[in-house]
Amino acid sequence: MSEVKISAELRTEFGKGGARRTRRAGKVPAVLYGHGEKPQHIALPAREFAAAIRHGGSNQVFAIDIPGGSAILALAKAIQRDPIKDSFEHIDLIIVKRGEKVTVDIRIVLTGEAAKNTLIQHENDTLSVSADALHLPETLEVSVDGLEAGSQITAADVQLPQGTELVADPSLIIAIVSAAPTAADLEGDSAEAGAAAESAGAAE
Repeated sequence: MSEVKISAELRTEFGKGGARRTRRAGKVPAVLYGHGEKPQHIALPAREFAAAIRHGGSNQVFAIDIPGGSAILALAKAIQRDPIKDSFEHIDLIIVKRGEKVTVDIRIVLTGEAAKNTLIQHENDTLSVSADALHLPETLEVSVDGLEAGSQITAADVQLPQGTELVADPSLIIAIVSAAPTAADLEGDSAEAGAAAESAGAAE
């Protein structure tokens, strides 16, 4: 994954009032820190940041251009969103260096179809790995093709790209394949529910 260049402004206003004014101006308040550097309070263009995250995911690397200095490579360590407006409220950015390994959570995508009459339970949809900051995989694909009921996939089963190392517990369960309920099972559940409802009605 290549870095995305983005221009930043230094923030001089702080607190809730300053953050609101920054957001009204179409920017996102952020703090940039790491590698022993003094934290810098900056503002990023909201649309550009949102587009980069939408395309590259939460582990997108940014080359942040700050006035008066050279571009700084950084990863979004924490992103605060407004759940109602679906907008960005604040971003914590951590400085990374070329060739440096970082630990991140990568989204897992299940591919293929399990055997007939089975259900897939996706227990964990991300996996913690360590990789070069500038070569982070966007997703990790895991095939469930042809798996029978009773099968399970653990972190140790996930094929990682070259240069990527597993950080999560190898026994972490990613997905479980179970037998799909039969028509008889569903009818039995429906009958039990009906009987329970009748008992509750009689008790009132």
